[in-house]
Amino acid sequence: MRILIRPRLPLLALLLLAPSIPELLTGSTPITRLAVDPLGFAVSFAFDVGLYGTGALVIREVAVILRRGWPSIILWGAAYGIAEEGLAVHTFFQPSGSPVGALAVYGSAYGVNWLWALGLTVFHATYSIALPILLTNLWFPQVRDARWVDRGGLAVLAGIYLAVVGVFAFLVGHGPSHGVLVLFLGMEAVLLVAGWRVPRTLVRLRPGPKSVGRWTLWLAGALEWIAWIAVLIVAGGRSVPAWGAALFVAAGTLGAAVVVFRGVGTEDLERSEYAFAVGMLVPLFAWDVLLEFIGFPGILAVSALFAYLLFRLGRTLDRRASPPSQVLAPRA
Repeated sequence: MRILIRPRLPLLALLLLAPSIPELLTGSTPITRLAVDPLGFAVSFAFDVGLYGTGALVIREVAVILRRGWPSIILWGAAYGIAEEGLAVHTFFQPSGSPVGALAVYGSAYGVNWLWALGLTVFHATYSIALPILLTNLWFPQVRDARWVDRGGLAVLAGIYLAVVGVFAFLVGHGPSHGVLVLFLGMEAVLLVAGWRVPRTLVRLRPGPKSVGRWTLWLAGALEWIAWIAVLIVAGGRSVPAWGAALFVAAGTLGAAVVVFRGVGTEDLERSEYAFAVGMLVPLFAWDVLLEFIGFPGILAVSALFAYLLFRLGRTLDRRASPPSQVLAPRA
């Protein structure tokens, strides 16, 4: 595969970020496996890169080629979420056990875990696709609008992604019925076409400075995760109807979008994007503290690494936004 830009670091960063956030940072792929079973971890993470990494890269490249913006990326990210959890690993239809837990019953009907499906579709659209692309753009702004691979490379990436989806679909049981499969394939088609047809200018930022502060953007970034944790809490007792929990997840996600697109201005946009990304990641750091104490040793090391990278990115953005220092000419 020929890389169209130099250096190749942005492509590698997105390939690794896309699986690391939803897998390593959430504990879905325990980092301790690297010590006790390094070969197994390497094989597992290679499949993660083949699924998450190539999926994010294909979406990013198509968005650049078609000159599409964040609405398209989110819609295609939702299609990615359905493909991963529904068509590949089949958690949408899992009758019991980890990771679906109580959501295999709460919000489940006709063999589909609907509440889980909604939450994971939104999660993958935002955390697995949009957030890695956003962070990569912030690290490498000089190539954010450039193509990174040629058509042959894009075909290779898409082929790897489809092959990994096919392998998982073949190996994992509890798949959907034929009718449900057709339904979700239809959803995929609608999301893909909608992402292609939605105009880049659907969402426009206000000209000028932002009207919300950094703490507001942090909270907006955290809303989706907070809403999802609340749903997991009420799922066991079922004190809230499943449709009410679904509306809560949707409200949290839409509320974050409203805050961003109505409050963020065109000035100092990178640091606004950074604040929102920090808000998305901080709840995962808190989640890792909990996991460390309930039997996931080592996961705080993953959080520490991400926190350090976020700190470095923040410093880089501050330097980038600062005016160049005035150099005084020597006196005659």
